[in-house]
Amino acid sequence: MWSICKKELRQFFSSLTGYIAIIVFLLANGLVLFSFKGENNIFDFGYATLDKFFQLAPWVLLFLIPAICMRSFAEEFKTGTFEILQTRPLTRWQIVMGKYLGSLLVVFIALLPTIVYVFSIQRLAAGEGIDSGATMGSYIGLFFLASVFTAICTCCSSFTNNAVVAFIAGLLGCALLYYGFSAISKLPALSSGADYYVEMAGIDFHYRSISRGLIDTRDIIYFLSVIFLFLTITNRNLLKK
Repeated sequence: MWSICKKELRQFFSSLTGYIAIIVFLLANGLVLFSFKGENNIFDFGYATLDKFFQLAPWVLLFLIPAICMRSFAEEFKTGTFEILQTRPLTRWQIVMGKYLGSLLVVFIALLPTIVYVFSIQRLAAGEGIDSGATMGSYIGLFFLASVFTAICTCCSSFTNNAVVAFIAGLLGCALLYYGFSAISKLPALSSGADYYVEMAGIDFHYRSISRGLIDTRDIIYFLSVIFLFLTITNRNLLKK
């Protein structure tokens, strides 16, 4: 499993594409949060908080993670190396987990430099600084969110041998599960009380819950269940291959 994980890391960083994807992610966040004028600019907000970053990051990850995962299985199918991969002494679950963890490590590497934002805001704050508990909870929520997005995009990549199709499918799948249920819950027909349960089925609801700084076991179980579901679908799909 770890050999597959290391292979994914080497493959991603063997070309400029991997570095460019991470640089674009950090550059997009940095420009919107610190340079561009608007409601998302932290300096204009007037408070020592990273709430704007945690509101913006999921939408940037919607494009970054599909770009990272789109070649996970699609490239193996296209080049015919998946058959070679199956000859190695690995189970399907080990192959799936190796691919998944490799992509997740790349996402983690992309998120790691954003910790600089915490120290920057803390140094610039005139008062007590940022709420460390809420910030830590938000980072945990962001990591779980990225883990779910990675599972969804890895699953989408296992359905096709075209990396572009895998990217589009992963983008749409993540967007629908992240914001789709929240949008449906706002329909007038669900205003009698069902809207809460529909919204609770979406990723956004649980991400916002953890971002408040309160780590609820129900949110963690939800994220782990969604990850397991999509990895199971990936495993079943590989069985058909």
